[in-house]
Amino acid sequence: MNYGIAIFPSKPIQDQANAFRKRYDPHYSWIPPHITLKETFEAEDHNLDGLITELKSIANAVEPFRINIDKVRSFAPITNAIYFKVEPIQALLDLHERMHTGIFEDNNKHPYVPHITIAQDLLDDEYSDIFGRLEMEEFHFEDEVDRFQLLYQLDDGSWTVYETFVFGKE
Repeated sequence: MNYGIAIFPSKPIQDQANAFRKRYDPHYSWIPPHITLKETFEAEDHNLDGLITELKSIANAVEPFRINIDKVRSFAPITNAIYFKVEPIQALLDLHERMHTGIFEDNNKHPYVPHITIAQDLLDDEYSDIFGRLEMEEFHFEDEVDRFQLLYQLDDGSWTVYETFVFGKE
């Protein structure tokens, strides 16, 4: 089964991201706005207990932290995806790193850029128009992060939460 690990931001951030995603993200209905900590990976049912134990250990060792979002960026020319850029603070980078060491396979395909996707799979002209407009807008969000979620993928391609891991809890 396919799994992933993500942080879901607060409702105000999700609402703003969804305002764009409804129009510009064909994956809108598959998963709420999120910050990916670990891309899709496969795990067998018999390995799940070990993964959950490790994720609990990671969460217990992490203190809540604040994230900031101040701008819109893009992954062009690699892809026409547009995102809210999450400032890459050390606590977030360390958490991402822990999801790719030890019992976790390092499945990073690109350098880690913490972000919340707001548009993707855009045609070139559509991308240029939307990105040009959004790049001129001001965005400012702060959020307290105190948990992450282990997600699994359903047969229709959508994602749902398997378990939530709260920071600093036993």
